Amino acid sequence: MTTPDLVQGFAPIAGGAPRVLVLGNAPSVLALAKQQYYGNPRNAFWRIAGALYGFDADDPYPERTAALIANGVAVWDVLRECRRAGSLDSAVQPNSMVANDFGAFFSRYPTIGRVLFNGAAAERNFRRLVPGVFDVDFTRLPSTSPAQTMRYELKLAAWRAALTG
Repeated sequence: MTTPDLVQGFAPIAGGAPRVLVLGNAPSVLALAKQQYYGNPRNAFWRIAGALYGFDADDPYPERTAALIANGVAVWDVLRECRRAGSLDSAVQPNSMVANDFGAFFSRYPTIGRVLFNGAAAERNFRRLVPGVFDVDFTRLPSTSPAQTMRYELKLAAWRAALTG
């Protein structure tokens, strides 16, 4: 059995006045190695975001994040830290989860009106770990992870409806 590693999340991607917050659960092993959100090349997040906002998923990371910011999209993870062996959300040790400070985040970015959960684990852990009532709309979307076997076209359609609707 593999010993769980301490996983520490990244600072959020957020400009001055984001309107939408995309929440993942915790960065994958590949994301941690690259120090980039959705760093696994098989994760569809950047491909979907590029299709919606007019950039190439292979553009340099600073250009991709700038495109999100320019379109009012912030990105963060529910978990500030956790212990996990591998990359699967199901491998996170439940008693090791520490949520990010969403009270401070929403106070700093009052322009956020929608939160989009990138998959079920992000939604489940947010609802379990984050106290408080926030004046935003919450929507769970299909995970962009390669572990979510839904066809790309269906993921893209769901994300397009949420981000451009």
